[in-house]
Amino acid sequence: MQNQYYRQAHFLISANTAKQFPQGGVEIAFAGRSNAGKSSVINTLCDNKGLARISKTPGRTQLINFFNLDDDHRLVDLPGYGFARVPLAIKKQWEALMAQYLSEQTSLQGLVIIMDIRHPLNDYDQQMLHWCMHYQLPVHILLNKADKIKRNAQQQGLHQVRKQLKQEHIEASVQAFSALKKTGLETLVDKLDDWLQWKNC
Repeated sequence: MQNQYYRQAHFLISANTAKQFPQGGVEIAFAGRSNAGKSSVINTLCDNKGLARISKTPGRTQLINFFNLDDDHRLVDLPGYGFARVPLAIKKQWEALMAQYLSEQTSLQGLVIIMDIRHPLNDYDQQMLHWCMHYQLPVHILLNKADKIKRNAQQQGLHQVRKQLKQEHIEASVQAFSALKKTGLETLVDKLDDWLQWKNC
């Protein structure tokens, strides 16, 4: 059953400096290439189509957006990477802010990295994974848009990603997902529930 707290998600703040990051409690962040469907995943998780902004132009999310589930639990929407047609100076600013967030936000319990199942593990995904390994952050990979391919292809995609992660000594759990069809939603909720430590509150 989908945790009721995700349905209670509501916008808290958009941060463009570390000073604006909420403190205390626990949180999970979502990252991904700008066209991987990150906002759609968050909206599907929270059963709220209007929660995270979905733009026809990928990469419009230029700030770190925080959403409260309750007083002690948050979801975080990180800026999309790799596709946005923005000036280089802005991209460098994003990268610096992201690195600061990943390295300094003590409430961060884990990172969900969203990839298009048809085009996983691109250079930007790899950079994010290596950042997480460096900062010793747990990672869960969502291979989104699974509805775009047949089940056999989904399984092949999962196998290839797991194989590559093993070869590169990267620790991460992986699942197929469809924000459109809600495929894999229960598996995602179980992972987030574990990270957010609901039962310890």
